Amino acid sequence: MLPSVEWPYVETLLRLSLGLSLGLLIGLERERSAKEAGLRTFAFIAVMGTLGGLMGDAFALVSLGLTALLTVYLNVRTLMEREGAELTTSAAMLLTCLAGILCGLGHRLTPAAIIVSTTALLAWKRPLSGFTRGLTEAEVRSAIVLAILAIVIYPALPEGSVGPMSLIEPRAAWITVLLIAGIGFINYILWKLYGSRGADIAGFLGGLVNSSVTVSELASRAASARPEMVHGAYRGVILATAAMLTRNIVLLGILAPSALFYCLGAFAPMLLCCLLLLRLNRRFELSRSEDPSAALELPFSLTVALKYGLLFLLLTVVSSLTLNLLGEAAFYAVSFVGGLLSSASAVASAAALVAQQTIDPWQGAIGALLASLASVVINVPFMMRARNPQLTRRLAIAMTAITACGIAGMLAWALAGRA
Repeated sequence: MLPSVEWPYVETLLRLSLGLSLGLLIGLERERSAKEAGLRTFAFIAVMGTLGGLMGDAFALVSLGLTALLTVYLNVRTLMEREGAELTTSAAMLLTCLAGILCGLGHRLTPAAIIVSTTALLAWKRPLSGFTRGLTEAEVRSAIVLAILAIVIYPALPEGSVGPMSLIEPRAAWITVLLIAGIGFINYILWKLYGSRGADIAGFLGGLVNSSVTVSELASRAASARPEMVHGAYRGVILATAAMLTRNIVLLGILAPSALFYCLGAFAPMLLCCLLLLRLNRRFELSRSEDPSAALELPFSLTVALKYGLLFLLLTVVSSLTLNLLGEAAFYAVSFVGGLLSSASAVASAAALVAQQTIDPWQGAIGALLASLASVVINVPFMMRARNPQLTRRLAIAMTAITACGIAGMLAWALAGRA
């Protein structure tokens, strides 16, 4: 009599259900595209792969081999009917089987990510094909350079601090280079896909990471752009500033809630000012027509990215030296200088000092506000890269208004607290 193996019922059912669901998902897309292999075929392949994973490595290889034979039969049949090879569907079938095997082995996130990504690639065939055909040689080179910066150069840099007094962190400086290059590339794609509306998305998302870098990129985009792109750059800068303030509020709320209480009187008026400026800008744009066919430059400038990386390095060294020489008395100066580079780092540092009871919450709040105001003030010289007097003037007025709201709000909050 053959020995029997008991499988845990609930766990086995969960793995089979996940495999079947993923197969139905990708099969639904193939069915809608009127392919020979559709909903049921992909569901069967996913279940077969899941069973192979449940039964062991040998059965997993058998299920993959059977799927490969099925893809061969599918392509031979379509070629005989002179309809062309089904290479994309065949690759999707093999990936579905592999995802099913992973489900059988107990994986959940990995096979789900594989099938969702594959289904998205299949469903977005036309947009992706159109976008690819529209790429220029310069754009492809820019993508390759960005990949080299992130994948080849960054891992080769030494970890931790190096040099005299351990003031230099090569990887931290290179991350700034990658950040500038990446934001520029993503911003370029958004401009190309959505026109001036892409600046809204790029501005807010970029502001969550580094608002100064985002403002610099948006200003450079407007340097040779048409009027409608200038309006988009203005919106993007205001949104980047609002995103920076929101991010700093969240950091303080998580790391030092007591310091956040003292900052609310400053951050709230600054955010309200950003919303009001966006509202006024919306009315200003209604009287102007927009032409989405604006000329675009290259995705990003490697020279500019390296310059900002060097600036990051210099500011880091200067901030560290100031702190080491002057101690706690230099806290406000370091907070302001740190905000010129990265207000998130400066705010997190102030919050950490409050949490460690090195400084009191009021001092931490002032340090966080100085870092945030520095991030706003530093936008003014970056805006000059746009070489557009109207944009520079409008943004200078906007940044001044936001800064004034922050200072006035902090003073009012302090007076109310003393009263």
